Amino acid sequence: MKLRSGVKSYGERTDKSMQTWIQILRAFQKIRAKELKYINASGLSMNQFEILEVLYHRGDLPIGSITKLIMSTPGNVTVVVKNLTRDGLVQTLPSLEDSRVRIVSITESGRGLIGGMFTEHAANLKSYFDMLSDEELVTLYDLLRKLQKAQ
Repeated sequence: MKLRSGVKSYGERTDKSMQTWIQILRAFQKIRAKELKYINASGLSMNQFEILEVLYHRGDLPIGSITKLIMSTPGNVTVVVKNLTRDGLVQTLPSLEDSRVRIVSITESGRGLIGGMFTEHAANLKSYFDMLSDEELVTLYDLLRKLQKAQ
C-alpha cells in the first residue's frame, strides 16, 4: 500500500489502516447498492427485508432480539414491524413470559415473499465473492470476524 504523492501521512500503520478501511467501505457500498436495487424492486426496504429474513431463518423473536440481529435501533424496528404488520407480512403477539414484550412472527404471506426472494439473494451474494478462492473467502471471513470481535 502506498499513498498517492502529496497525501499527508499519519504514520505507516495508520495510513494502512485508513486505506484498508476505505477499501472495506467501498466494497460494502458497492455490494449494498446492488442488493438495495434488487430488494427495492420487490417493494421492500432494506430494513423490511432484514426483519423478514431474520424471522424466516430464526423463527419468532421479540423486537429487542431483532434489533440486535439486524444492528438497528428499537424505534426503527418498531416502525418497520408496524409497516410489515399493516402489509400482512408479520404479526405481533404478547409474550407469554413478559406482558411488556411483543413477539414478532412472520405470516404465510411474509414467508412466501422472503422465501421466494432468498434463493436469488443468496445467489447474488455468492456472485459478489466469486472472484475469491475458497481459501481467500475463509481468510476474509476470519479477518473481518477478528476485527469485529475486537471492537
